[in-house]
Amino acid sequence: MRFRVDRIDNFALYLKMMAAGCPHQQVVIFPAARQKNGRIAYTHLTYQQLDELSDHVAQRLLECGFFPGMRTAFMVKPSLEFFVLSFALLKAGIVPVLVDPGIGLKNVRTCLAMADAEAFIGIPAAHIARHLFRWKGAGWKALLNIGYRHFPGTISYKSLLAPVENKQPLMNTVQEDTAAILFTSGSTGSPKPVVATHANFVSQLQIMRENLAIQPGEYDLCTYAPFALFAPALGLTTVIPDMNFSKPAEVDPWKIKEAIDDFGIRNMFGSPALMKTVSRCAEANNWQFPSLKRLISAGGPVHSDIIVSFLKSLSPEAEFFTAYGATEAMPVAMAESRQLLGEERLRHASGHGLCVGRLAAGLVKILRVSELPLSSLRNEDILGPYEIGEILVSGPHVTWGYYKMDAANELSKVRDENGTIYHRMGDVGYLDAEGKLWFCGRKSHRVQRSEGDLYSIPVEAVFDTHPLVARTALVGLGQGPDQIPCLCIESKRDLSAEEKTSLVKELKLIASRYKQTQSLDKFLFHPAFPVDIRHNAKIHRESLKLWAEGLLADR
Repeated sequence: MRFRVDRIDNFALYLKMMAAGCPHQQVVIFPAARQKNGRIAYTHLTYQQLDELSDHVAQRLLECGFFPGMRTAFMVKPSLEFFVLSFALLKAGIVPVLVDPGIGLKNVRTCLAMADAEAFIGIPAAHIARHLFRWKGAGWKALLNIGYRHFPGTISYKSLLAPVENKQPLMNTVQEDTAAILFTSGSTGSPKPVVATHANFVSQLQIMRENLAIQPGEYDLCTYAPFALFAPALGLTTVIPDMNFSKPAEVDPWKIKEAIDDFGIRNMFGSPALMKTVSRCAEANNWQFPSLKRLISAGGPVHSDIIVSFLKSLSPEAEFFTAYGATEAMPVAMAESRQLLGEERLRHASGHGLCVGRLAAGLVKILRVSELPLSSLRNEDILGPYEIGEILVSGPHVTWGYYKMDAANELSKVRDENGTIYHRMGDVGYLDAEGKLWFCGRKSHRVQRSEGDLYSIPVEAVFDTHPLVARTALVGLGQGPDQIPCLCIESKRDLSAEEKTSLVKELKLIASRYKQTQSLDKFLFHPAFPVDIRHNAKIHRESLKLWAEGLLADR
């Protein structure tokens, strides 16, 4: 069963509609250079300019060897060209394959092979890597270079601005056609190619409109490249800050402040790591952002301390939203700061999981945890309120599957008795009596014991409140169902041996107060947790497990 959304057969039609309604509104503003006085000189495109230019580039791509349905590696940094090409590809029906270069050059090669990428569009650095590491060798059908440096065998972006000779139909797609191939972060395994249709994108846009009350004409600060696609469709003016998008945790907060102040930014979307870095600097320097009315964070859990810290810089009516979901289904639930900082915050600190809010769209069910593919959903396997199990989600925003990965599709998708497809999130959690969703961690991160499983988020939360603890990570030593729980600790500062001994005693006392932590007696200090590349937020517990097992084996 497939869901229907509003009759928009090509996501790029939203840009054309906006261009007709507000042709001279700026759609994207880019920092072109820094002047001698230290100020940034910006360049921009209006909605009409972006629409007309992307129409032209789409036509030229079709003349230069690209064709509808062609899977095309797209490795371009946020820029004016990024926006032009993104909408040109959509209009031409060419399928961008989006791979985060931060996952490592070897993994990029693997991802491009998994997606059967046929063409390549990239900045000079991407073409150098393509050549040096022989991504696909000489098997590319078309190569486009975004930059002034020439590469043999490539088409230059400048050449796309030449006159069109033979116009071809544009936006000749239907809702079920593939709009893009996106890759999961790979934070709990190898990245997987997710097939996103135009219907998926349209549904996601509608969900954002309904849940965030975003208004056309607002200025948006783009700190997360994938969100940039939705900003023009929402009628926003997107400001691109001076930052390295592949390393959000290392952002310069002063440059973020500069962009906010220059344009009176109203909307800002960022990863938890970026929000943490900016909020800390803002609080330390007593910054105020009166224009900001809406902060949105996704990609990993956002600690309540970050929200509290950021809210100190905002006006009373401003809101901090968190979105829960995955590349395969985004968003599933959304929560606002008032909800996160109320009773739900106390329940989180006492080990009841993390409230991720009310359902944003679709249906959610909680399934009894299983590692096996399921042919269908049985009523007896669906759990009731407050029972922890695997989170399932259905809806028009949920992608239908992975590209050419039958085994992964069988494991991640299941149908109910009506034929409705549900995506198995790979997360565990529960629904409360009011219908709010609570996140308890990744299914693969649970500690499997014969006396009952332990879940990462409820266990870690009770220790994260300690003033010397930056964060903790629960890992299971050995193999299930007889794993031994171990808590890895990242402290807020370097601790002496005596301080570590004292802290462990205090943490063991905390552990004795809660049923889910009473069995914990192994505590290890780690200098800096490994985290995912994309958001710098998800702890790579698989690496911590190997580290802990190795450390304890040497003792």
